[in-house]
Amino acid sequence: MSSPFPGMNPYLENPDLWSEVHHRLITAIADNIESHLSEKYRVAIEKRTYRLDTEDSLLIGIPDVAILSVKQEQKSNINQTAIAILPTETENKAITVTLPLPLEIKEGYLEIREVSTGRVVTIIEILSPTNKKTKEGRKSYLDKREKILQSDTNLVEIDLIRNGEKMPIVTRVADTDYRILIVRSYLFPSAQLFAFSVKQAIPNFTIPLQQGEEEIELNLQHLLLGIYERARFDLTLDYHIPPVPDLLAEDREWMDILLKEQGRRE
Repeated sequence: MSSPFPGMNPYLENPDLWSEVHHRLITAIADNIESHLSEKYRVAIEKRTYRLDTEDSLLIGIPDVAILSVKQEQKSNINQTAIAILPTETENKAITVTLPLPLEIKEGYLEIREVSTGRVVTIIEILSPTNKKTKEGRKSYLDKREKILQSDTNLVEIDLIRNGEKMPIVTRVADTDYRILIVRSYLFPSAQLFAFSVKQAIPNFTIPLQQGEEEIELNLQHLLLGIYERARFDLTLDYHIPPVPDLLAEDREWMDILLKEQGRRE
């Protein structure tokens, strides 16, 4: 079955699914772009590695065995997790403490490269909770973002995650659910922003190459719907429960009507 939502499906933002969605979407965009590129260019899938501690891992809800064991310990004995009871001066016994647990996360992004020179013409990023909610992840991404903006490389930044802090822009705009930012290096600091809600379809946009060259149109909505069906997400999603993260009150009411009309919710 197809996705019941007109645009981004908020249930796909669940941390249990997002890593797969991110991976599939990166690959789908790369394949789609490649079919429209001249032999002057190629699309490369690159990876970036983050090291997170336990606190950051729990913050973005990574379903890791070690992390899950920490959650279970917290649920079973909240008081011991919150406060370690110190021994008296006469007992002089050791106490058990918890240290930060480092965890590596690898995330993909795309580079459109000029074949003859190896020059990176355009970078395409799909933001994740790691970029928007964790200290180290956000700092690392913003450092890279700043370097791109100061170079002659174009940037396409796709934000399909409602949770976390939006990436900085100078112009004040409405706080919408999702954003797509197109930065053409030869027009910087001006950029093109598509801001849209969960109720709207994902807008089509074009991916810039070098100045004067025809840009590539990308129908991200079509790609996402295709991923939804091929991955059979409909078999694993339970539309009777709220998405994670949940929607705002007015959007919850809209979603309830939408899902009932399509027979996905009683």
